[in-house]
Amino acid sequence: MSATVPTIAERAARVRCLFLDIDGVLTDCRLWLAPDGTELKTVHVRDGLGIKLLLEAGIEVAIISGRPSDAMHHRFSKLGVRHIVLDTPDKLPAYERIRDALGLDDTACAAMGDDTPDLPLMQRTGLALTVADAHPRARAAAHWASQHAGGFGAVREAADLLLGAQGLAK
Repeated sequence: MSATVPTIAERAARVRCLFLDIDGVLTDCRLWLAPDGTELKTVHVRDGLGIKLLLEAGIEVAIISGRPSDAMHHRFSKLGVRHIVLDTPDKLPAYERIRDALGLDDTACAAMGDDTPDLPLMQRTGLALTVADAHPRARAAAHWASQHAGGFGAVREAADLLLGAQGLAK
């Protein structure tokens, strides 16, 4: 007898931690370069509210990015995110450390990515999420894609999906 494939809502109802990439998910994937080499990024306020709503509902949020950014670390710390790992090209070990520290299994985790470096997490977690303008391989690996592009409210849309599936939407 074959097992039934869980629906998106069933997968979302099990999520206890959302793992997020930064560039292309929480930002629009562009870097603003100053003459001194400083990199600037923009974030969407709605995504920040989505993160806060998840945390208030008891759903952990973790940030894992391949690029360093003091500004991003500060932003997510200020929002209350406790699990922030930056400048790590291989994201899977960081994911496993955080997942294990939280006492979760893969089905209780969701990952939102937009490009090939995010595929190992997207393929591992119980719910793979992506943004509307994701790389085709990330879209193919995702169970769900936002209607918004990265950096333009896609994370808030994902937060609404999780909160709605768990009966926690405000």
